[in-house]
Amino acid sequence: MPFALLLLGLAVFAQGTSEFMLSGLVPDIARDLGVSVPAAGALTSAFAAGMVVGAPLVAGLARRWPRRGALLAFLVVFLAVHVVGALTGSFAVLLATRVVGAFANAGFLAVALVAAVDMVPGDAKGRATSTLLGGVTLACVAGVPAGAVLGELWGWRAAFWAVALLSVPALVAVASSVPGGAAGGPPPALRGELRSLRDPRLLVTLLLGALVNGATFCTFTYLAPLVTEVSGLGDAWIPGVLALFGAGAFAGVTVAGRLADRRPGPVLSGGGLALGVGWCALALGAGQPVPVLALVFAQGALSFGVGSTLITRALYAAQGAPTLAGGFATAAFNVGAAVGPWAGGAVIDAGFGYRAPVWVSAGLVAMAPAVAATTLRRRERAAGTKTPLRR
Repeated sequence: MPFALLLLGLAVFAQGTSEFMLSGLVPDIARDLGVSVPAAGALTSAFAAGMVVGAPLVAGLARRWPRRGALLAFLVVFLAVHVVGALTGSFAVLLATRVVGAFANAGFLAVALVAAVDMVPGDAKGRATSTLLGGVTLACVAGVPAGAVLGELWGWRAAFWAVALLSVPALVAVASSVPGGAAGGPPPALRGELRSLRDPRLLVTLLLGALVNGATFCTFTYLAPLVTEVSGLGDAWIPGVLALFGAGAFAGVTVAGRLADRRPGPVLSGGGLALGVGWCALALGAGQPVPVLALVFAQGALSFGVGSTLITRALYAAQGAPTLAGGFATAAFNVGAAVGPWAGGAVIDAGFGYRAPVWVSAGLVAMAPAVAATTLRRRERAAGTKTPLRR
């Protein structure tokens, strides 16, 4: 893999730490700012919602920008909003910084995904995607637990300061290593790119990604209260449990990156089935610490393995939209990241307890094959319907 691609992964690590770290900080933020745990969990949904809107919008605006300049601009904004978030005492301001930070993250990831696949041969998109997303999984392994430890020692604001500081070397790395120009000459016509994004199989792939990612974030956002309130583990276990999920995610992305280009079918079918069974097992066994720890690792691996493979398939399917593909893939997956925490918070607010989000995750994964089959069947039926000729 090109060295510049590894450095892009460093920047994604900083941003992934910010996106995921709230899983270990939600209770602390809720206490400090005087809001409920589900309300604090909505910060994750706000970030994801910003990614949903920002990814295609910013990708479209940045089509003609030099890639290095665009990536640096997004990183500067991302750093600045974390400084504001660390200083504020207002939940509303913190919520706003999450949305703005998500726009910056969305723009960065949309441009970085396209840049990554352009750095490798045409048949290595899966490995390029997994290398870039390895920064996200490393954030789960190291960044998120470290944020939880900082929150435990010095409060949740320390974690925001840490993300801001972590963004500085990422800025230097991108400035020194990423090529400065836009790759491949002028981009294709915007209308043509948008037309290619209407391909039915691409839309189904993005829909599946939204469901899988929704399931992941529905449980991950409330993993801390699940292990403390249901599994009976102490607060000191939270960083380790988050790291365990992240270690599984890193393993899943690594393995899937080697299979996504050549054998995506078994990864998606077998991995998807195992993922749904795993969420059910976690919900049923949440009261037993040992099974919970094993399942947290397994679900991290399956969630990110299946999810990264779906991103790769989306990029293959959207070859007619080289500048927008990354933005729309990012948006679709963050639809799930927005809906998942909201759905998890809704069932907690309804009084169903901290196991309930895990059951919602199982339901979202169970919906995926049915939704895919129904959508494709309808589109094929519509394509096969011919308008009668007039006599």
